[in-house]
Amino acid sequence: SNPLHREVHQDMEQPLCHYFIASSHNTYLSGDQLLSQSRAEMYARVLQAGCRCVEVDCWDGPDGEPVVHHGYTLTSKILFRDVAETINKYAFIKNEFPVILSIENHCSIQQQKKIAQYLKEIFGDKLDLSSVITGDPRQLPSPQDLKGKILVKV
Repeated sequence: SNPLHREVHQDMEQPLCHYFIASSHNTYLSGDQLLSQSRAEMYARVLQAGCRCVEVDCWDGPDGEPVVHHGYTLTSKILFRDVAETINKYAFIKNEFPVILSIENHCSIQQQKKIAQYLKEIFGDKLDLSSVITGDPRQLPSPQDLKGKILVKV
């Protein structure tokens, strides 16, 4: 393993869209996408491995609590709140560059509001609430500008 690969030596001042971003698909799954367990700890694992974009599939859960799982399968369900708390704890241990939550939203308006409430409560000032007009990608902020921030992509 080349120790230089652990160091950032690229220019991190370019717009975010100029970079390849280490991303995880079905991050919550501990195994196959039909029958396996969903686990909040999977987010801790991939973030510590250097992943900067994680997938969160959100569905309406019981008692007004949104859950994360692979829809229309037998994968187990975990609370969105637990996922957000795990991401908050592990997001910036490996590095300070932004973490993107790729949210696949299947929730009712009521539970979407609950998700927004948890995002604000759990991430606080780390949550990037600035809006970007997507017409011109050159106007996107850079990874350097977004250090320590959680971005939401829906």
